[in-house]
Amino acid sequence: MTSLMQVIGLSAAAAAGVGLLGYIAFRLLARRRIGAAAVVPAVTSVLAFTAGVVAAAWNMFLSPHDFHVALIICAASGVVALFIGLLLSSRVRDLQTRAMAEAEVRARERLLEAGRRDLVAWVSHDLRSPLAGLRAMAESLEDGVAEDPARYHRQIRIEVDRLSSLVDDLFELSRIQAGALRLTLEQVSLADVVSDALAGAHPFAQARGVRLTGSAAAPVPVNADERELHRALGNLVVNAIRHTPADGVVDVSVRSEAGGAVLSVTDSCGGIPEDDLPHVFEVAWRGQPARTPGPDGGAGLGLAIARGIVEAHHGEIGVHNVDGGCRFEVRLPALT
Repeated sequence: MTSLMQVIGLSAAAAAGVGLLGYIAFRLLARRRIGAAAVVPAVTSVLAFTAGVVAAAWNMFLSPHDFHVALIICAASGVVALFIGLLLSSRVRDLQTRAMAEAEVRARERLLEAGRRDLVAWVSHDLRSPLAGLRAMAESLEDGVAEDPARYHRQIRIEVDRLSSLVDDLFELSRIQAGALRLTLEQVSLADVVSDALAGAHPFAQARGVRLTGSAAAPVPVNADERELHRALGNLVVNAIRHTPADGVVDVSVRSEAGGAVLSVTDSCGGIPEDDLPHVFEVAWRGQPARTPGPDGGAGLGLAIARGIVEAHHGEIGVHNVDGGCRFEVRLPALT
């Protein structure tokens, strides 16, 4: 009985020693290489079992022939067990990867659904006021009680233009979120894009009393869809003008950097609260508690559209505060 307990104790000690080494290896690999760490449990289990059997056979003073046979049996069984363990480990890793991917998809779907609900709520709110105004003006014109019909006609045209712009933004955003935005890539000069964006936004800036400036050190060519890129930059410039007070300056610049090019739009808005910076590009974000836009306000879709267009170009867009305002930066990959 004493000999049996000695054999059992020695086998358990040998298996425990291998298990301890496997545990240490797992902890070290788990910090650096998750895939390699997932293999350690299967390998450790087989080696621990083999070590226990070999220790027991050695302690039982088997003949050299029997001891070699035991080693061969352990080796053969260990190889088969190790193969099965690695196969099962790979399946577990596949299941874990699939589960993580599915969790990410579900989280993304929840975010998109929440964004859709917010968008519907915001757009419904933005449509209610102009539609009510249009109905009131139309009824006044129809009943012949409008004091200044010409002014009513002008106001109706302004409201219709606003609604048309809102519909265009909604259509563009829906294409982006559905992954249906198709780009026609060609070599585009960012200097020309800046020049066109400044020219298009000049009347709006002039009406607001905002001074527009722009510069480009060189043509800075990139692969891009010129129409979509112009829309993204135009949205950034209009947003900057809208939040810059009269006599303020909005500056647009482009420069080359390692690995690509950078478009910058700097305004004089006074800065954005740090807590709001992560939400600037969210759908329907306006940076103010009140949801009702001003007479020239949008539905809060312009920055979300700009982000979608930039990301479709495999670029990055961000914003940070600078002295007296904030700066939006668009990074696009280099021409290839």
